[in-house]
Amino acid sequence: MIRAGHVVALCTLALLMIGVVMVNSAGLGVTGVAGPLAPEGTPLQAAPLSLKSVLFTSATFHMTVALIMMVVVSLLPIRRLIGSAGTSASDQYDVTKAWGGLAFGVIGVLCVLALVYLPGIGQAKNGSHRWINIPGLGEGLSAQPSEIAKWGMLMLIAWYCAVRGPQMKSFFKGLMPALMAIGIVAGFIVIEDLGTGLLITTACCVLLIAGGARFWHFLMFVPFGLAGVAAAVIKSPYRLTRITTFLDPYKDPEGTGYHQVQSLIAIANGQGVGRGLGFGLQSKGYLPEDRTDFLFSVICEELGIPGAAAVIFLFVLLIWAGLSIVKNERSQALKLFALGATVTIGVQAVINLAVVTVVAPTKGIALPLISAGGTGWILTAMSLGLLVAIDRTADHAASSSIGDVPLMRVGPALAEAGSVAA
Repeated sequence: MIRAGHVVALCTLALLMIGVVMVNSAGLGVTGVAGPLAPEGTPLQAAPLSLKSVLFTSATFHMTVALIMMVVVSLLPIRRLIGSAGTSASDQYDVTKAWGGLAFGVIGVLCVLALVYLPGIGQAKNGSHRWINIPGLGEGLSAQPSEIAKWGMLMLIAWYCAVRGPQMKSFFKGLMPALMAIGIVAGFIVIEDLGTGLLITTACCVLLIAGGARFWHFLMFVPFGLAGVAAAVIKSPYRLTRITTFLDPYKDPEGTGYHQVQSLIAIANGQGVGRGLGFGLQSKGYLPEDRTDFLFSVICEELGIPGAAAVIFLFVLLIWAGLSIVKNERSQALKLFALGATVTIGVQAVINLAVVTVVAPTKGIALPLISAGGTGWILTAMSLGLLVAIDRTADHAASSSIGDVPLMRVGPALAEAGSVAA
């Protein structure tokens, strides 16, 4: 019988394979007929895409590592490591354990993020400090600490909500420390990467609400959050330019609107059925960031509607499987992490697709498991491996500890309704 965890693993494998093929296709150069005998005006042709050229690339290496790590993580005794968090009633009133663990986790995440500013390790690209060189592995290999922070914060907030339990209903005892932790980490990330900071904030806030925090407590902070985003946009002129350009990209198609216009041209060039793998034109020097943030445009151009629909279907199937695992899980900590991972991948995919199709302003958010990026592929696959581990051990947990672990509270109203029913 196919379980939700099997679907997660298969969707991850399929998306990574599509990512490897399309990253290599988008990276193809063009060649012409060299020498004096070549007729004048001989058209340039795309370099051939062969099995050898795909297998011996960094994308294939990253995919292999990602799949290995997903398998390793899926075999971990996840319930002994995380699943027992918050199962003891005394834990829910242990303020020192909850707040101390939260503070320790935030400090650890900030230390990782600060590596981008460390001389000799930090690496600046396109004017942004988002990458670090991996010591001992050469200059060509780098990682994004923000990816580590994204998944680390999900696990930290899931653990905190499980440990605090009913105390999450209290603003000062439960919600405020978590909001402060999220604000500090997200604020640090926003300095260099507004999109990732907002993604982390969104996913973590969903976990807080699902973990029992009152929704109206969040409403009090909406004005402050909007003011913070506005300040981050106004402080950086390029962010403001992206918003104004989004409103009318054709006002300056050769300048500020070039990126969005070229993306739309790539999608239109697909003409429904696609030009064929490796035969895209926009990836041959016209479309910027064609292997990373705008890879979906290349998919639309080369594979057409069938290719684009296949990618979207796989994401929908992956999210459905993730939510199925969330629904059936009884451990509060594992349930919340599974929800956070599913929400993060879903929101990130929606943002990328919206940017590529010019439904939203340009933002450096990659398409999960598709866009080129070793750190993103590996950490995302590892997080999905945890979902597989959760589903793999679900039967044992249900038979041995059913009733010992409280079900997830999705809000005060549902919690009260559950107590009445009991």
